[in-house]
Amino acid sequence: MYLVWTSTISIVLTIFLVDYCLAQPQLSSEEKVIFYTQEWDGERDQYGRPLVSDDIIERMKHVLIEEAWSALREFGYPNQLETGWEILHPDKVMVGRALTTAFLPRRSELDDRMIAMGREEGLAGGTNQWPMGMLVQGDVIVADHYGKPRDGAFYGDNLAQGIYSQSGNGAIVYGQARDIVGVRGVEGFNTWVKAWHPSSSSERMLVSINDIIRVGEATVLPGDVVLANEGGVIFIPPHLAETVLIRDELTRLVDGFRIERMDEGIYTSQQVYVSEWSDTVNEDFFSWLENNRTRLHEEYHTGYEVIDRLIETRDRNWQNWLDD
Repeated sequence: MYLVWTSTISIVLTIFLVDYCLAQPQLSSEEKVIFYTQEWDGERDQYGRPLVSDDIIERMKHVLIEEAWSALREFGYPNQLETGWEILHPDKVMVGRALTTAFLPRRSELDDRMIAMGREEGLAGGTNQWPMGMLVQGDVIVADHYGKPRDGAFYGDNLAQGIYSQSGNGAIVYGQARDIVGVRGVEGFNTWVKAWHPSSSSERMLVSINDIIRVGEATVLPGDVVLANEGGVIFIPPHLAETVLIRDELTRLVDGFRIERMDEGIYTSQQVYVSEWSDTVNEDFFSWLENNRTRLHEEYHTGYEVIDRLIETRDRNWQNWLDD
């Protein structure tokens, strides 16, 4: 009886929380998000966001910004990268699923109405906390603060801890954050911001959660895979995430083979840095894969499925894989 009662309470609470979140005046509907991201045919969360698998998210940590940028341009997505950030820990990489939110300069009557509606639904705290409350593990909150350099901090040290506790990640803020020393003390948290300034929030209003936003030169949709390192931040459409990953891992293996064989004095750069390898080099490459399968998986952070498919197809042109 206790288990049944506990289960019933859990279901009721879940329904309540879903309704509670969906009542936020700025939150895009599930149907709207699905319309935006209809190329994705996989799993989604309760808000309609595409959920790229944890395996792809984990492996994406080893993808270079340059490789992802090049791939997306080839696929017709040239507007997914933003550079010129202040990075808290430039030597760290952050990857996750985008939870988007946007702000505009405050228009008092509109802001007052939207806040009042949120208060009626039980939402507390500053409006910047409303999207933060939706975060789950693996998310990256991405905030368009219209490049505001002061008097509009999206978070400080206390909220940074809250973001990390809920998501296990940090934040991308096209605008200002504050309390840099305190934020640096939040273990595990990393962030990409446009400015640090001691001022707090003023004269801005929340206009959207889980909707299309602009981050500098990039267009960001809910559920995009966020790849952030010292080279910048790139937003990868979910339906292309696996393809971008496979392209990068295959390139990583080919480059690793070239470097190892040149270091061993077996080949010169002229023999391996050409579009068409000789039969000898080509066969050596596939033998190298077969004989070093486990080592290559561990050292080059490549999926076994990529290594095995190369061995099986004996085809290192990743574009041919797209037709299968």
